[in-house]
Amino acid sequence: MQLSWTLALPWTLAALALGYVLGSIPFGIIITRLAGTRDIRTIGSGNIGATNVLRTGRKDLAALTLLGDALKGTAAVLIARAWLGQDAALIAGLGAFLGHLFPVWLGFKGGKGVATFLGVALGLAWASALVFALAWLGIAALTRYSSLSALIASAATALSAYFAGGPEMGLLMAGLAVL
Repeated sequence: MQLSWTLALPWTLAALALGYVLGSIPFGIIITRLAGTRDIRTIGSGNIGATNVLRTGRKDLAALTLLGDALKGTAAVLIARAWLGQDAALIAGLGAFLGHLFPVWLGFKGGKGVATFLGVALGLAWASALVFALAWLGIAALTRYSSLSALIASAATALSAYFAGGPEMGLLMAGLAVL
């Protein structure tokens, strides 16, 4: 795949904005509020993601948060690809990830982006998402540390994305892993 950069600036910004808006939906807050629990930002790490929702003791809410956070990354990529092509999908994936990390609605204080990273990978190259899931599960089973599992799985995903989708996709996933 060759990255063409043929998108005009307005379309590039539109793809980035689409991704950002979808990525900034705070599923952890929405789901826990609908369930009647405390504000998730006052529990544990204070993050809005699935790992912190799990600290409430509600596995069902954590699973829903994980699903919502992953799907917003996937949706941004797939919508942008259908609308403007692969270049826009990469840009929308970046926007979704940044939206989750820095949502304007929450004073730019979001989650760690692990599930959204997985969702972006799923939308760009499903094999890379599979690498992420297997690496995360394996490391988590060995160490019981979600953060370490996410770091190693993200690095493995960037490498697999390079081989599955080319240098542009690998570079994007490596950049997201660093964030």
